[in-house]
Amino acid sequence: MNLFTPGNIGPVTLRNRTIRSAAFEGMGKDNNPTPMLRDYHLSVAKGGVGMTTLAYAGICRSALSFKTQLWLRPEIVPALREITDGIHDYGAKASIQIGHCGNMTHRSTAGSTPVGASSGFNLYSPTIVRGLRKDELKQMARNFGDAVRTARDAGFDCVEVHAGHGYLISQFLSPYTNHRHDEYGGDLKNRMRFMQECMEEVMKAAGSDMGVLVKTNMRDGFKGGLDIDGCLEVAKELENLGVHAIVLSGGFVSKAPMYVMRGEMPIYAMTYYMHQLWLKYGVRWFGKFMIPKSPFKELYFLEDARIFRRELKLPLVYVGGVVSRENADTVMDEGFDFIQMGRALLNEPDFVNRMKEEKCHRCGCDHVNYCIARMYSREMACHKHLEDLPPRILKEIDEIKIRNEKN
Repeated sequence: MNLFTPGNIGPVTLRNRTIRSAAFEGMGKDNNPTPMLRDYHLSVAKGGVGMTTLAYAGICRSALSFKTQLWLRPEIVPALREITDGIHDYGAKASIQIGHCGNMTHRSTAGSTPVGASSGFNLYSPTIVRGLRKDELKQMARNFGDAVRTARDAGFDCVEVHAGHGYLISQFLSPYTNHRHDEYGGDLKNRMRFMQECMEEVMKAAGSDMGVLVKTNMRDGFKGGLDIDGCLEVAKELENLGVHAIVLSGGFVSKAPMYVMRGEMPIYAMTYYMHQLWLKYGVRWFGKFMIPKSPFKELYFLEDARIFRRELKLPLVYVGGVVSRENADTVMDEGFDFIQMGRALLNEPDFVNRMKEEKCHRCGCDHVNYCIARMYSREMACHKHLEDLPPRILKEIDEIKIRNEKN
């Protein structure tokens, strides 16, 4: 399959097979869109991508982890329309990722005690977590449907439902976080029930004119989480539910964060931008134990993704370590329908056009993950685009580069 041929996600036709992944930009303000968010996505659309995805929009107040995330509600539709209109003007399609963070938030942001599949304590935040009551789950599922309708009003062509990485739907799916004793807990068939209810609302709201993608795990990435066989069963159920495409990912942000992104977290850079002193020094002292590295390699999810390609018929989106035209062609040759890229398009917003012009093109991302380290405190940015970085951060970046080269 050729990277630069049109492709369909349900009723939506993309001009080529490339998608800007729903990598969190950190470019919102007070849960609203900003000119910075608009300008970044327009640069990617101008750069030739088939579709660009605005990352993580909360379906309700309790779904928010950070003030720099979007809260998808009617009040921000006009500002989102400016973004989608601009994306369309450059010939690309526009998608928005919708989801609920579950237990990965604080009362100050979520407006209430954080909720999850089960009650407990989330060390990642850290915070006490309240398990959702049965009578709350139907409304939570309806919130997903309402978010799709709001996305349509804002001019989006597609939505991407976040059902992976240890967010709320994933918290119901995983035995690590789901300890319920009702019909939403126990065996995997029961643990999928909340996902099924959410997706029924999403597909109903999407109707015949919007594309629906779902990001889901191929593995949770640690012992005690959902393994590849369970994740494949989840993917097959999503296919039965009629979703238009699945984005194949993996990892659990609160347990195996670098399994999602791979590489090493630059701890000093991460803590440099933190404002809370207890958090800054706590992470600086213990961060290497809290966030263990997971070696980066190009196309790091491909081996697992092949298993899903063999077992599923619907369009599949490959994400993970696509940094060159050669990588992209390899994925297409393996039978995947689309590729998603995050860091490559942060480093080079025109990466797609460059791949089209030069078959040997490789982006300039060096995988030191500075962009990830700062995105929870400031906007995501590539260190190569910044001037006057502190010497200690530059030293850390160089040290990680050397370790990467040795690996």
